[in-house]
Amino acid sequence: MTRTLWTVANAIMCLAFLLSVIVQFNDPDPLTWVSIYGAAMLVCGFEVRRRVHPLIPAAIALVALIWAATIAPRVIGQVPFGAMFAEFEMKDVGVEESREMYGLVLIALWMIAVASAAWRRRSVVQPAEMGRPVAR
Repeated sequence: MTRTLWTVANAIMCLAFLLSVIVQFNDPDPLTWVSIYGAAMLVCGFEVRRRVHPLIPAAIALVALIWAATIAPRVIGQVPFGAMFAEFEMKDVGVEESREMYGLVLIALWMIAVASAAWRRRSVVQPAEMGRPVAR
């Protein structure tokens, strides 16, 4: 059951990151945002099939956290959290940066979860390694 929920969660996040990629084409600097959301989307897609090396999502998480940290001083204590949801349009630079920062934090958190799952899978001794066939 847990495996199925993890697969569904990654499929949902893959779609969410895909939607994030699509909306970035309106941004003044779309390539950077498409790159980070696209990378997260690809990782989620590969994680659905359990084909992710843990270092890849860990590296994406690190990039996202460092990037979010560069935006944080202009957001934390400057832009109320609720302001991100008050309007759909980007009428305020602070709201835009707030959404960007929290998007990066979301990417980082999910990539950390994927990296952790991948590391756990790699650290478990498989029965085939002990001379027995693996039943999956």
